[in-house]
Amino acid sequence: QVRLVESGGGLVQAGGSLKLSCTASGDIFSIPRMAWYRQVPGRQREVVAGIAIDSGPNYADSVMGRFTICRDDAKKSVYLQMNSLNPEDTAVYYCYADVVLPLVGGGWPRGDHWGQGTQVTVSS
Repeated sequence: QVRLVESGGGLVQAGGSLKLSCTASGDIFSIPRMAWYRQVPGRQREVVAGIAIDSGPNYADSVMGRFTICRDDAKKSVYLQMNSLNPEDTAVYYCYADVVLPLVGGGWPRGDHWGQGTQVTVSS
């Protein structure tokens, strides 16, 4: 069973920084894509940043230049460095992984997996 565990959320003042971490565990063959999403109550979950195993990172316009996503495939982990935080960044942040499981029968099971979410609160 695949599990994603996040850490690093918290309360920070505007202009401050936080770093989120997410580590996947389980019988995993590969993780083609990892990403961070965030959600505010009453609004849809939105992608913040994503990174694929074979391409560079991409970012939402709202965080471009302030957030940096990176991954460590040896650790099955993804990180989100968040700088120059502002109150509009307040949300629950979720880790996402597109996971390929080891070969079973004639195919490679693949599916979406989510972390439990970590709260980020930016005070003005």
